Amino acid sequence: MTIAALPGYPEEIGRWLWGMEDVRRTLLDLVRGLKPEELDRKLEGQASTVGSLLYHIALIEADWLYAEVLESEPGPEIETWFPASHRDAEGRLSPVGGESFEQHSERLSAVRKDFLEHFRSIGPEDWRRPRTLPDYDVTPEWVVYHLIEHEAHHRGQIAQMVKQLRS
Repeated sequence: MTIAALPGYPEEIGRWLWGMEDVRRTLLDLVRGLKPEELDRKLEGQASTVGSLLYHIALIEADWLYAEVLESEPGPEIETWFPASHRDAEGRLSPVGGESFEQHSERLSAVRKDFLEHFRSIGPEDWRRPRTLPDYDVTPEWVVYHLIEHEAHHRGQIAQMVKQLRS
């Protein structure tokens, strides 16, 4: 296999975005075909359901894009995808249920489309320009790295859950 920059982006940025897309492709391949009741099943030894993790992945991607990279609030076209709060009163991921694979896939796709569209306006200089936030400084480059790592981590959790569901 080879890595190729996504078209329409500077080479370095396009390669990192390709990495994001590759992790997403393998995540969706993993969960494609799961029924809503499987997406919502609480498995022994797991803190969340597959569906709740898919919701979380999309929410975190949108949050990092808007809070850290764009330093703004998302518009209603993104906010409507997230009716549930991120965490419950105990700090655990909020349970998200009653959605099909297609609904989760649409949310993930809408957020990714928005993410990639905003990154079209980020050039090489802005790619490494730190955003100074109250608790830390962060660059778009690091945000993309973090989101790849975050999604790959949860993809591993979901792979274990899918194995449990199918056994």
